[in-house]
Amino acid sequence: MRSALIALAVAALAASSGQAAAPKPAPAAPPAAQDMAMGNPKAKVVIDEYASLSCTHCAHFNNEIFPGFKAKYVDTGKVRYVLHEYLTPPENIAAAGFLVARCAGPASYFKVVDAFFRSQAEMYEKEDLRTPLLAAGKLGGLDEDAVKACLANQDQIQALETRVQTSIDKGVNATPTFYVNGVKAQEGVMTLDQLDTAIAQAGKPGKKK
Repeated sequence: MRSALIALAVAALAASSGQAAAPKPAPAAPPAAQDMAMGNPKAKVVIDEYASLSCTHCAHFNNEIFPGFKAKYVDTGKVRYVLHEYLTPPENIAAAGFLVARCAGPASYFKVVDAFFRSQAEMYEKEDLRTPLLAAGKLGGLDEDAVKACLANQDQIQALETRVQTSIDKGVNATPTFYVNGVKAQEGVMTLDQLDTAIAQAGKPGKKK
């Protein structure tokens, strides 16, 4: 049912923005390679965040806390950060943003996600998804036609469904949810102080990754 909801939502969005030509299919990555990550692959601490692009709390974390966390831990090689895609109402907003970020490719994925989060408040205020979605896509090297094709790509929609279902099967039911070295740390936004504490504890000798 969820995949059908995603398909209907993004198809409606594509149609409303003038979709005419059939999109070219793009193969989805295999399940094992689907999570987007940044930072040192050999870091002793791994932070997993389950987030939705339609979630206001997730946007707050991205806009206000993540930059400091990234500079302190990810950019210095101390922490590996992994983003797991999740859909919360309105699902079409979250789905559209994640699909476009994926279509932009690994090198631009987080740039598109960040742009989408930062435009979220204005998007809700103006009830306009199309403008910020196209702007975020442009940052990822996608023109309007490419964004429309991305939104209507059934392979990409199914791949997103698989990623979301994996998170549901893990027991995630709220966003944002954070795991530290595979152990659930918190549902809800973590402050930088809370992240400091969790990372310090996880990095102690004897703590399993």
